[in-house]
Amino acid sequence: MMVFFSGGKRLGAFCVTRFRGLYCPTGFSIKYYSTKIAPQLPEMEYQDAICTLNTLQTNASALKQIWQERGLPQFQLQTMKVYLERAGLNVEELDHLNMIHVTGTKGKGSTCAFTEQILRSYGFRTGFYSSPHLVQVRERIRINGQPIGKELFTKYFWQIYTRLDETKDAHGGAMPPYFRFLTILAFHVFLQEKVDLAVIEVGIGGAYDCTNVIRKPWVCGISSLGIDHTQILGDTIDQIAWQKGGIFKQGVPAFTVKQPEEAMTVLKDRAKEIKCPLRTCPELEDYQTACGPLHLGLAGQHQRSNASLALHLSHTWLQKRFRPDENFCLSDDENAGIPQATGFKPSPTMVKGLANTNWPGRTQKLRHGAITYFLDGAHTMRSMQACVDWFRETAVPDERNAREPIARVLLFNATGERDSAALLKLLVPCHFDFAVFCPNITEVVTLCNADEKNFNISLKSMLTRCFDNERSWHLHNPMGDRADSEELIHGSLPMVPERKTNTLVFPCILSALQWITQGRDSLVTNSGNRVFQVKASVETKAAFLRDAAELHVLVTGSLHLVGGVLKHLDPSLSK
Repeated sequence: MMVFFSGGKRLGAFCVTRFRGLYCPTGFSIKYYSTKIAPQLPEMEYQDAICTLNTLQTNASALKQIWQERGLPQFQLQTMKVYLERAGLNVEELDHLNMIHVTGTKGKGSTCAFTEQILRSYGFRTGFYSSPHLVQVRERIRINGQPIGKELFTKYFWQIYTRLDETKDAHGGAMPPYFRFLTILAFHVFLQEKVDLAVIEVGIGGAYDCTNVIRKPWVCGISSLGIDHTQILGDTIDQIAWQKGGIFKQGVPAFTVKQPEEAMTVLKDRAKEIKCPLRTCPELEDYQTACGPLHLGLAGQHQRSNASLALHLSHTWLQKRFRPDENFCLSDDENAGIPQATGFKPSPTMVKGLANTNWPGRTQKLRHGAITYFLDGAHTMRSMQACVDWFRETAVPDERNAREPIARVLLFNATGERDSAALLKLLVPCHFDFAVFCPNITEVVTLCNADEKNFNISLKSMLTRCFDNERSWHLHNPMGDRADSEELIHGSLPMVPERKTNTLVFPCILSALQWITQGRDSLVTNSGNRVFQVKASVETKAAFLRDAAELHVLVTGSLHLVGGVLKHLDPSLSK
């Protein structure tokens, strides 16, 4: 989606009105433009490639049709195989990528990041396919930990797109949807770049996910399971576990972290049915090292199970690399639970890999002068609770030791089918002074970067969701007086006179950040666009933020929101 204000080029000071609580410029209308560019020459620029890629985004009606096909896994995988063949690839070629396949509800991306970093630390040339991206789509396809360059992306994009476009007439005009196309592109890139291994993160589920076209991964992993994507995967933990267990392959070793009992039962049955040797990873504390406790590059207690899973995935990959005759046998006792994986002593390289892992947007802390940003794309109940625990563990020591008061601000958005009210309820104990809501649009006064366009939802729907979130926050937080809480943190600011958390809705991420930071973060203030002015009553509230010695800003609810914030806070991600 491209969103911008029309009506002249003057973007300096202008009046702002409130529409159902939203602050936006008067005299400006919002228009939408869908850019569809047919393939022309391989030398076309990166942005042209991205605009063409975006024409493959799937609208709501098509998504519904895909969901209805979920009972036909062979049909979906066969369709993916046809797309591969049209693109000049085949499943037999994928067997040579030495892949590690990882699924889960929470933590699968972090697990992949740990695994990739460990194996890259050994000197292997790694490929890494993940989703979603935060700032640029190239982040989804990485070589040696880095997003592929724009030139490389453009070259390989047109190679695949042109082949598919030239063969579409013989297949009823069909082109692969956005995620399937990127999956094919990732396989093509990894084959062309001759990586030693590829770490592949499942998109949604497992059994019906297009990444499950993989026939012979070297090892599979399942991170923590929970309730998410219920329209696709089912609304019970056993249904979801069945879907996730769909990535198991006969004779291919697989590992899981500890799961709820009903999920464990389903995973055990799936592994037995497929004849896959499945093991449970131990607690991170159970690993013996010469250097004491293991240190992780990613913060939060919930990362410890992800790190344990990554250790066994990388350890098993290395065993198969250097001891290909290793026998990974099934459990002889059919009545036993899933056996625990055999312990081992992590090598110094593994220890270093865990410590050096970086995965932006997940329990990430950025300090810009007097403002500390806490960024976590949590969007499920379990991941949000983990985010709350991490935020309180990290922010509380700073606030206790502060000589001057510190104000807390929540910046939140949630998308799709997720229960925003339930997620917000988990955030109430953090006692925010302000709760700010905005859609996942970085700016409204300029043309959005092509990487950020979303054709599947209107701005009106986005804003409606923000206002619903604001109402939910007040329902869960009718008083919000931090001074009345038994968990009052020494040094934190008292509430403003209204005795409830102040809330505001803004039309885009930049406008929200500019109001929250009040000129105290030059990256936001000097972004080139001053996109709002507010009424005097709102400026009074802003004085509360300006008077605080420091600000703690938690950004959560959506990885796309976190990505939009990072676009402004870390310009290097846009290069």
